[in-house]
Parts: sequence; C-alpha cells; structure tokens
Amino acid sequence: MVSILVVDDSPTMRRIIVSQLNKAGYPDVGEAEDGVHGMEELAEGGYDLVLTDWNMPNMDGLEFIRTIRSREEYKDMPILVVTTRNSKMDVIKAMKEGANNFVVKPFGPSALSDKIEKVLKAMGQEVGA
Repeated sequence: MVSILVVDDSPTMRRIIVSQLNKAGYPDVGEAEDGVHGMEELAEGGYDLVLTDWNMPNMDGLEFIRTIRSREEYKDMPILVVTTRNSKMDVIKAMKEGANNFVVKPFGPSALSDKIEKVLKAMGQEVGA
C-alpha cells in the first residue's frame, strides 16, 4: 500500500486532497501544514510519496522540495506538486527543483490518481493502493 504525505497550508485543501486520494484508492495518507511540518512527518518515516502545495508559509513548496532532495534518505522520494500555479515557467521551475510531476488545482480523483501512478511508475515503484 502506498503511503502519501499531503503538505498544504489550507486545512480545507488538505481535507479535499485526502478525500480525493481516498476515493482514488489511497487510504494511507498523512498531513502537514507547511514544509517545516512536512520534514518532521517525513522524519517519522513510512511515506512513499509527497504531494506538496507551492505557496505556504514558513517553508514553501520549492524550499520543501529542495530540502527533501538535499537529504540522502529522501533523494529518491517521489514528489508531486499540487498547486493553482499553472504557467509553463512554474512547471519548469518545480521540475528543476526536483519535483517529479505537477497537478493543477482543481482536479478530480482520476486526474490525481493518474499523476500518482505516472510518478510511481517513473520512479520504479509499485503502483496501486
């Protein structure tokens, strides 16, 4: 079973994403309200994939991605950016920082599931809940 960490400063958005993940067949989901808390959650272990927002206080999504990629134990952690930003330059910037893929809000469970499966397949990980 794939365990997913959702990092977003909006409690409402986290609830929506968790619900979408559950509907897509991913029941094992943790939450964090920013990159600082996200790093604490990752340190506790057990996550297979990170979904992170871009715009957050304390440590934004790009800084969070850079921090994850700077740690040897997380260098292969699949990261999916979930954001309202949708310009080509934003996508390029997130991918250069180490994101594996990008999904633009709003989205449905099938779109989210498709992106997760693409990222996991690309990383050579088992797909499916």
